[in-house]
Amino acid sequence: MNVKLQQLADKLEGELHYDTTIRTLYATDASAYREMPLAVAIPKSINDLKRLITFAESEKTSLIPRTAGTSLAGQVVGNGIIVDVSKYFTQIIELNAEEKWVRVQPGVIRDELNMFLKPHGLFFGPETSTANRAMMGGMVGNNSCGSNSMVYRSTREHLLSVKTLLSDGSEAEFKALNIEEFHNKCEGNNLEANIYKTVRSLLSNYDNQVEIRKEFPKKSVERRNTGYAVDVLLETEPFTAGGPDFNFCKLIA
Repeated sequence: MNVKLQQLADKLEGELHYDTTIRTLYATDASAYREMPLAVAIPKSINDLKRLITFAESEKTSLIPRTAGTSLAGQVVGNGIIVDVSKYFTQIIELNAEEKWVRVQPGVIRDELNMFLKPHGLFFGPETSTANRAMMGGMVGNNSCGSNSMVYRSTREHLLSVKTLLSDGSEAEFKALNIEEFHNKCEGNNLEANIYKTVRSLLSNYDNQVEIRKEFPKKSVERRNTGYAVDVLLETEPFTAGGPDFNFCKLIA
């Protein structure tokens, strides 16, 4: 495997480490969990990320995205390849002060984002206890909220769109879609279309709708971990008349 890892390293613009020292440093986060990763990648570009996806698929291993590693439940610990985007993916790309949104890369630190926004009279509300080092990618991954969540809610409520790479290396952007746009996304045979079709099939099923509405946590439970907001998607326009536009971001955060 070391030969294959070195071949991968030679193709990357960024870094790939598979020595024991670096792997040990990344074997844990702020939690008590520990598991030695196969390698640690520090990608420098989108192409690096695509190369890592291709390698992981061919070698049947996993990719574990990581930013600051401040999570407390072992979210960025595993035996696959740690993908640390905290070094090179740190740009604040665009600010629209009038519409009150900002586009950032996942390695932007939450407090540094707010220092950037302060002159414009804006700030990002969710505030974890580690806000001076926690990064936006991790906050999305954990649906972070913090001590002010009763006022400013969780990251999920603030996430408008996500540009991402899917498991086949293809690029996608998840954002709010009206009914026509949603059904258009379901057309085709690529991975993105299949994701939309799968969700449409699941949430259009009456028995599934009844079960979700019956068994999911009450709306009063503000904080739910990543991946468990299917009931929020069910309340959107394709499945509930008069609901808000469908947005996969509600499932990502």
